[in-house]
Amino acid sequence: MSLELVELSVRRGGLALFAPLSLQVAGGAVVTVMGPSGVGKSTLLDAIGGHLAHGFSQAGRVLVQGRDVTALPAEARRIGVMFQDALLFPHLSLGDNLVFGLPAAARGRAVRRAAVEAALAQAGLDGMYARDPATLSGGQRARAALMRALLAEPLALLLDEPFSKLDAGLRGEMRRFLFGHLRARGIATLMVTHDPEDAAEAGGAVVVL
Repeated sequence: MSLELVELSVRRGGLALFAPLSLQVAGGAVVTVMGPSGVGKSTLLDAIGGHLAHGFSQAGRVLVQGRDVTALPAEARRIGVMFQDALLFPHLSLGDNLVFGLPAAARGRAVRRAAVEAALAQAGLDGMYARDPATLSGGQRARAALMRALLAEPLALLLDEPFSKLDAGLRGEMRRFLFGHLRARGIATLMVTHDPEDAAEAGGAVVVL
């Protein structure tokens, strides 16, 4: 699995947010993007994932495993996104939240239930399928959000300040958990952060916008 950007740039009202960016992220690697607030780090992730807001335009190419996905809609790119907020649906149980991550190929109630139960067990949330997300700790919510993203079987993953809402004591634990899963699955990952410790733990290249 790999992610490649070729001269990718984003404009708003004719003004470029950052210089054209070219980089390659190998499977299992985590490349970190840093820079001051407002420089366009999150907008860069939007462009890669196919979520650019109205008023923005982009140039350049996005390739996943060598395939040009620039013109494809977000749902066809197989690029996952994990935000700083877990964004779990409050009206659904924890397990039903994870069901949303399953690909269409996972058919049948029993198959889908088994896949979610296995993901919960990997996240240390065994037996919590029916739990109300509101009763989970910050670390539990973050682990659940990651497993939901992984259930979709992404070929690349975008992380937007994934640890910023966690207490300082949880950040180290979540970094090890998150990066360990990504390396084990060989997923090419691009992470936006302001925290140098995130970049150090990721262990990959650092790009400054």
